[in-house]
Amino acid sequence: MARPPTGLIQAADGSFYGVTGAGGAHKAIGGTIFRLTSRGELTTVYSFCAQSNCADGSEPISLAQAARGGNFYGVTFHGGSTKKCQRGCGTVFEITSTGTLTSLHSFDLTGGTEPYGLTQATSGEFYGVTLSGGTGGYGTIFSLSTGLAPFVETLPTAGKAGANVTILGTDLVGTTSVSFHGTPATFTVVSTSEITTSVPDGASTGAVEVTTPSGTLSSNVVFRVQ
Repeated sequence: MARPPTGLIQAADGSFYGVTGAGGAHKAIGGTIFRLTSRGELTTVYSFCAQSNCADGSEPISLAQAARGGNFYGVTFHGGSTKKCQRGCGTVFEITSTGTLTSLHSFDLTGGTEPYGLTQATSGEFYGVTLSGGTGGYGTIFSLSTGLAPFVETLPTAGKAGANVTILGTDLVGTTSVSFHGTPATFTVVSTSEITTSVPDGASTGAVEVTTPSGTLSSNVVFRVQ
C-alpha cells in the first residue's frame, strides 16, 4: 500500500477505514481500501485492478459510509469499463466491510472524468465533482441515486437538556413532530431543509426522529445527551 490520498473515517463498527492511491495485490497503480482497528491491526479490505483492464477502478480517492451504518461508497480517479480515457475515466463504487465491491458507474468524457470526492446528501443521494470532461472539458458536478433512504442530520450531535439543535434534511415543511430517542421536543420549521429545536428534558442518548408528511426520518448518527 502507498500514497494515502485522504484521511481516515471512523465507521459504525468503531474501526477506521481509508484508501491508498497506489499499491495493492494486483498492480502498482491499483490502490487499496484498508481497515485499521483501535489496537493498530491493519487489514486490506480490497485491492483495485482485480478485474481485467482495471474495470473495477484504480487509484481510489475517497471513502464515505452511508448514513445509519451502511456500506461504504467512494470514487476512483482512473479505471472503469469506459475506454474513452487512456487509463480509464474513473468510477463510483460501493463496498461492504468484508470487501465485496460493486461498480456503480464508470465515467466517460461526456459525463466527466477523474472524479474527486463523494458526499451523501440528506436526500440519500450522493454528489461529487470531476476534475475534467463534461461539455466544456472543465469538469462536472454529478449526482448518483442508489435507492438509499433519506435521513436528517443534527448540528451539533451532542448536548445537554435545553441546548439548541439545528436539524438539516429534505422536504421538512409540514413536519408534525420531533423527538430525541422517543422524547418529544418543541420545534420550528425554518425552511424545507432546516428545523430548529432544543434537547427536551428527560431525553436520553439515541436517534433523533422527524415525522414529515412523507414519513419518519431518523438521524444519520446517534445524538448523545450529556
